[in-house]
Amino acid sequence: MKKFLALAAIAFGAVSSNAFAKDLCDVPEEQWQSMEAFEQAITDKGWKIKKAKVDDGCYEVYGWDENGEKVEAYFNPKTFELVKMDD
Repeated sequence: MKKFLALAAIAFGAVSSNAFAKDLCDVPEEQWQSMEAFEQAITDKGWKIKKAKVDDGCYEVYGWDENGEKVEAYFNPKTFELVKMDD
């Protein structure tokens, strides 16, 4: 039973963290800024992008932040606000 509860807690955490990012990126697509503008904005701040894509309504980046730390990060596509970051 303990093993089941631990697995359920892990699964719930993964789902709720994705739902959290999705809620913060809940912007109509016609209000989004372009992916090119987004990539330029974060590289101007010192980020290095390995891969950028749309995921659950957010711009998702795999790469390195301004401190050189390897990250997976989610940004609001309208404001480019960082809404979630995993390292």
